[in-house]
Amino acid sequence: MLLKFFYDKSLAQASYLVGCQTCGEALIVDPMRDITPYLEAAVAENLRITHVAETHIHADFVSGSRELAAATEARLYLSAEGGPDWQYDFAGDSARLLRDGDHFEVGQVRIDVIHTPGHTPEHLIFVLTDTANADQPMGLFGGDCLFVGDVGRPDLLETAARIADTKEQGARRQYANVQRLKTMPDYLQVWPGHGAGSACGKALGAVPSSTLGYEKLFSPAFQFDDEDAFVAWLLEDQPETPNYFGQMKRVNKAGPALLRSLHRPAQLEGFILHEELKNGALVIDTRPLQDFRAAHVPGTLNIALSDKFSTYAGDFVDYDKPTYFIAEPELVDHVVKELRAIGVDNIPGFFPPREMGKVLVTLEAISAKTLAKKRNDVYLLDVRSQSEWREGHIRGAHHLPLGQVAGHLDELPRDQPIVIQCATGLRSQIIASLLQKVGFTHVRNLDGGIDAWKAAGLPLE
Repeated sequence: MLLKFFYDKSLAQASYLVGCQTCGEALIVDPMRDITPYLEAAVAENLRITHVAETHIHADFVSGSRELAAATEARLYLSAEGGPDWQYDFAGDSARLLRDGDHFEVGQVRIDVIHTPGHTPEHLIFVLTDTANADQPMGLFGGDCLFVGDVGRPDLLETAARIADTKEQGARRQYANVQRLKTMPDYLQVWPGHGAGSACGKALGAVPSSTLGYEKLFSPAFQFDDEDAFVAWLLEDQPETPNYFGQMKRVNKAGPALLRSLHRPAQLEGFILHEELKNGALVIDTRPLQDFRAAHVPGTLNIALSDKFSTYAGDFVDYDKPTYFIAEPELVDHVVKELRAIGVDNIPGFFPPREMGKVLVTLEAISAKTLAKKRNDVYLLDVRSQSEWREGHIRGAHHLPLGQVAGHLDELPRDQPIVIQCATGLRSQIIASLLQKVGFTHVRNLDGGIDAWKAAGLPLE
């Protein structure tokens, strides 16, 4: 048996290849939309991808299951649990729909199915046994039920799918899942669906795998014997739900468009850039912070390329309208991949920086020491997460997490200088460019963010 691990840093998402080297067949669990890594790995290992399985309908990225099945003619293995509202619309007659207690084989590898509702109603865990060498399981694919050091959040039906009064029920189901997992052997390896940085849990570990015995000893989720206490703990301090999660649920349930049907964005001329901005289109400037500050087109939004580009972009795209971006030609394919990963498929074109034209503006930055001197003269807006805010913040700062600012613009003063602040200056510059885009005229970004504030020896509370 062969097991390979794939990881997308931008979405903190893990996927897996399980291969039976005897028969040359392979299973992919929870593939990303960009299927190239799986195809290349299969060729390198002399395997054919014959099975594609999902633990659940994902909320944080566009699934590659349909894409991979179409490219390889592999059979889809999808959940039949959760009730009629949580079935895959694209399953088709060739897909095998799975229920609790089912199993399937990939050559000499056996996969047993456990229904683990809580994170989502249809969620499954896959338990793996290498029957060529053992008659007991080796490990389990935890999906978004079981992570290293955490379990999946149960509130997304409310916060992403907008189904009221479901988070407590989800938390109680997660408690039942944990009790079931406690009865399973300690030696089982745990292969989670996400790592640190994912918004699908609140305290995911950065280690790529664990054992069930280790989780029983050290994961907070396994330390509760009282269901109500577990529910209170699990629902407390969950991270803000990214704005695009609801769209991902809809896309992954219906079945995303195949990438082969989408066109590569065209390189466009500068006059189109200014026309589209006049028409209210979103134009993302992907250049580094310093380049944007020095000169940019009025009305563009600066989301600099980083490991979190997809997540940040997802808070601002309108899926019903086209999205354009500014980037050097050699970066276009990377930007498109990152946007497609969160379902931004309507990308008519891009603009090289040389097409920005001559009507450019600047965005000012302010140092930590200067801000400390002028603290009482400005409105300081902290756009970090709630957990970051609780760990320490600048006295008198106002708090709105990144994804919530656009919905509260009318609460911000237009007659007072505004300084935006995050941890390092990246997220705050996104918001500074947003405020500038909608007409705020006295906006500055705290250079280096709260990290620079602390480095200067300035206090937090």
